[in-house]
Order: sequence, then C-alpha cells, then structure tokens
Amino acid sequence: MDRGIWRVDSVPLNPAPAGFFSRHWRLIVHILLRVADATLIYGGFALAYWMRYVQEWGRDVPLDFFKELSDFRPIIIALIVLLLLLFEIKGLYRRLRYVNWLDQVGTIVSATTTGIALLVVGIFIYQTFFWSRLIFIYAWVNIIILLSLFRLLVRFIVRWAWSRGMGVERVLVVGATGMAQQVMSALAFDIDGPRGARLMGYLDDPEERLASQKPPGKRYTCLGSLDDLEQVVRSYTIDRVIIALPFWAHHRLPSLLSTCRRMGVNFTLAPDLYEISFDGVDIDTVSGIPLLTLNKNIIRGWNLALKRALDLGLVALFAPLWLPLWVLCALLIKLSDPRAPVLFSQERVGKNGARFKVYKFRTMVPNAEELKRQLLAQNEADGPIFKIKNDPRVTHIGKILRKASLDELPQLINVIRGEMSLVGPRPAIPEEVAQYNAWHMRRLEVTPGLTGLWQVLGRSNTSFDEMVRFDIYYTEHWSLWLDLRILLMTIPAVLSGRGAY
Repeated sequence: MDRGIWRVDSVPLNPAPAGFFSRHWRLIVHILLRVADATLIYGGFALAYWMRYVQEWGRDVPLDFFKELSDFRPIIIALIVLLLLLFEIKGLYRRLRYVNWLDQVGTIVSATTTGIALLVVGIFIYQTFFWSRLIFIYAWVNIIILLSLFRLLVRFIVRWAWSRGMGVERVLVVGATGMAQQVMSALAFDIDGPRGARLMGYLDDPEERLASQKPPGKRYTCLGSLDDLEQVVRSYTIDRVIIALPFWAHHRLPSLLSTCRRMGVNFTLAPDLYEISFDGVDIDTVSGIPLLTLNKNIIRGWNLALKRALDLGLVALFAPLWLPLWVLCALLIKLSDPRAPVLFSQERVGKNGARFKVYKFRTMVPNAEELKRQLLAQNEADGPIFKIKNDPRVTHIGKILRKASLDELPQLINVIRGEMSLVGPRPAIPEEVAQYNAWHMRRLEVTPGLTGLWQVLGRSNTSFDEMVRFDIYYTEHWSLWLDLRILLMTIPAVLSGRGAY
C-alpha cells in the first residue's frame, strides 16, 4: 500500500463517464505531463541563458565567448531526454493520484541534480565550445522551481475538481477485519489531504471472520458478501477494488482476482499478516523470493534527542502564553469549589510500560473514581477505554476546560520532566493496558504525548483500534516536520472542540 493515506471525500459524486479511468485516458494524462515537463525544462534553461548571457548575472561575459541560445540547443535536447528518462526511472509518473507534492518535489530535485551532473560531465568530455558553468547552476535551480510549481498548480486544479466530485475514484474494500479495517480507516482520515478516492463500502462474509474479530461498525457500509463482487462493481460503478482479506481467507483470492480482471476494474492487494502494521516496508529479494522488513520505531538515538529538544524549546518559547492560562484556569477551579484541589493526578503507563503520575486540572467531582464503577455500563467507547459524552461526574467549569482541552495544560510538567512529549500516543491507565492485545502494546514503544495523530484526525470519535493504528503509523514515520504538523493541526481541532469530551 502506498505510504500516502487516502481520504473519503464528502462531496456529491457525479456519475463517472464510461472510460473515464480507462487506459486511454491515463495515457493522455501521462503524455500531457511529459510534454509539459519538457516545455518547462526548456523554459528553465532558456531563463538560465537570459540570466547569464543577457543580464550577465555573475561575472561579465567576454564578447569572444558570447553565445546565442541556439548554440545550446543540442545540450537542451539532451537535458530534456535525460531528465524525462530519470523522472521515469524514479517513478515520478507512477501512482500520480496517491503521491503527495513533497514526495514529487523530492523526486524532481534528485533527478534534476543527477541529470545536470551527468550533462556537465558529458560536456566536459566532449566540449565543442567554451561555456559558462554558471548557466548550469541557474538551469538546475530554474528547472526545479518551475517543475515544482507546476506540480503544485496541478495539485490545486485536481483538488478543485475533486471537491466538485469530478474524477473522484470510487473504491470498494473486499474484507471487513484486520487490514481491511485499517484500509477503511486510512480512507476516512488523511493527514496529507484528499486523494480523490471515495469509499463506497465493503464486502464481508461473516463465516470468514473469526469470533474474536469485530465488524467495522456503522461508519462504513456493507454492500454484500464476497460472492456479490461483480454485481456491486456494476451497480456502484466501482473504479478500484482493494482486496484486504485476512490470511485465513486467501483461498478466495483467485476467484476475486479473476472477476476483477474480467470486468477490467483496477484492483489492489493489501497483505494482512495478522495485525502487523504495513504502512511501509523495506523489500529485498533472495533468488527472486521477496523478503519484507517491517518498519520499526524510529524515535530513538539522535531522533529522540531532536524530539526532546523540540519539546523543551517550544515549552520555553510559549511560556508567556500558557503560564497566564494556567493561572486563570486554576483560579476558576478554586472559585467554583474552594475545598477541592486544583490539580488531579493519576497513575499512567508511559514508554516501555514505565509508570508515572500525570497531572491535569480537576474537571470532575472529588469522588469521580468511586462513581466510575457505577457508570461502567454506560461506557460509549470501544476497547479498553472508558468515555461518556455527557459524563455526570464532570463539573460546570470542567466541561468548559475539557471542550477547550485546557485541562491538559498541567501535563507540561510531565513534558518538562521527560515523562511525556508534546506529540505522541496518549498515556493509558494501567487497567486499560491490562486489556491490550499483543499488537496494541506497540503504542508503548514511544514516550506518550499531549496530542497525536488520532486526536487531530478523529478526536474522541475514533475507535480504539483506529487510534492504535494511528499511533503505530506515528512511531514508524516520525519526523520533526510531522510533529510540527500535528501541533499546528491541534490548534483548529481544539478551537472547534470537535469530538472532545
């Protein structure tokens, strides 16, 4: 499965004309992209010529060494052919729908750098006239900027079309457990923005499901059984089928693949090795046999040091903002009930199972833990989590603090002490961890955080298994940029109060 995550578009979906996603249409798009890239490469070099030989950026060009743009025509043609070939090799034109813009820019920079270097070496060997080295530096910069901006323009145009239901790919998931649920969650929540895919529903055979496996729930629509694949594809004009069957149902694959091929519908296989996360794998081969190396937690060593430095730096930088809020919240809580403590502490499970005390502003009545036993039957969350939307234990001030997530501010103490991070999985209570399945324990591999992927994408509306999959994705794909994106996405999520209770 591609590292980019797809999203369900909530816009009206226009009927897809016959052949819209056909091979001929895709061929036309690919040809147009290559023509546009060739034109921009020529334009980038022509602009470099203007900068160097007309405007004379850098040193002055002696009259004896002045050349016309036409003198560079063989070099430009060679550069166009070389770069288009490198773009093809590096996969710039593959999976156009599902690759984000930053990945495309990375491919453009890498291929252009390689192409310019090879061209300069070739010219040095077969030099026919004196040329300015600066023109190739200018061409390198111009081509990267022009191609990147073009990809950004295409991105905006395509998303504009998707927002109006044009060109949105109808997706059907075959399967209902394990990897199928992970795929449907990925379709429903997307940190990178819309990918022009809409989940129409899924196919499920209850007899193929183990007793321990839960169905996806009401969020997704069951369109029939696996035997109904052909009828569902025709009725819903499905463009892509994602087959995500559990390993014990793989005997159904031959007939399903045969149906997809016969109907000419695109299909993708999502491997399900129990509950292993497959957001990304390294692939190697031994005598043609594929070997998969699963992603591991990458928040260690220097990455852990960088993450810790980011936490402390941001806490110190924004101290003038959160300190007054802290004082105001404490004052409101004290005024509402002078006899009760302002802070509430509770034992939580941190990295590698370490226990620590987490701090929060008190938002419940003093005997909240005793009342919890009486309310267990009203639990609205799935898995080992206890949540009630209208919890009677929450005070009036507590409702306001929870809605704005201000009750979490004292956890900055835990961040300063190194028990928590600004971004990471939410710390669980020991009673919840005791109910974890084996694969759930992976969320304990990293330091827990104040906010995370599932908070900004799903908030309290996210199921427990989906929450864990978001946490695993985070541990396998961490970067400083991802932490900053999550922190920025937390601001509108908190201000809107979406799913917070």
